[in-house]
Amino acid sequence: MAKESMKAREIKRQKLVDKYADKRAALKAAGDYVGLQKLPKNSSSVRLHNRCKLTGRPKGYMRQFGISRVTFR
Repeated sequence: MAKESMKAREIKRQKLVDKYADKRAALKAAGDYVGLQKLPKNSSSVRLHNRCKLTGRPKGYMRQFGISRVTFR
């Protein structure tokens, strides 16, 4: 079981990615890399990590089901 703080941090990152998705796409299309650097680091989708929906386990994640292999058993 993952720490609650790790789960919360991942949820916070997901919210930031959703919030800035349109703005990031527009800046990328315009080639404005200085503007991209001014956005929060956690607003990049690369910083997201798949976690089990039930336990929060980061490893052994099965994308098709959204849970880890341990929980799947």
